[in-house]
Amino acid sequence: MSLLKKWPMTIAVLAACLAVLTLWAPAGGLAGEKSMGQTLYVPVYSNIYNGHTARLTPLAITVSLRNIDPANEIRLLAVDYYDSHGRMVRNYVDKPFALPPMASVRYVVKDSQKTRGAGAKFIVRWESESMTNPLLAQGLMISTASQLGISFVTQGVVVGELGDLL
Repeated sequence: MSLLKKWPMTIAVLAACLAVLTLWAPAGGLAGEKSMGQTLYVPVYSNIYNGHTARLTPLAITVSLRNIDPANEIRLLAVDYYDSHGRMVRNYVDKPFALPPMASVRYVVKDSQKTRGAGAKFIVRWESESMTNPLLAQGLMISTASQLGISFVTQGVVVGELGDLL
């Protein structure tokens, strides 16, 4: 098939991508939206399949939680790691603690814990005493095994506001 025959399909794909990007909003919603607390779902991958043989590659996971509000602290209530089957693997926060304005904290899952699966996730709960910029939650996965460098980032999504059951 010639390039000219593929051109309409290429334009259609690019237009669809642009439409999706303009509708996408970060975990806290649209820019300028404030909240007093949320529950976030952060998808992470402790391993991924690669190559035509679907070989597993273990990944190290870093979850970065950032208070992007310049004036208000937030309290982290829970940072829980779940495996692909929905079973909690580890609770990273024993007791709630304050994250000062513009501060960040990170949690690491070593690549040696490869049994957690491609459907692993973190559930993060936070609150604030006043309306504040929502917490930014990102998952960073990386592997440098056998001369292969893989890294990618995922974004947390809101699954509940303060007071919801999650």
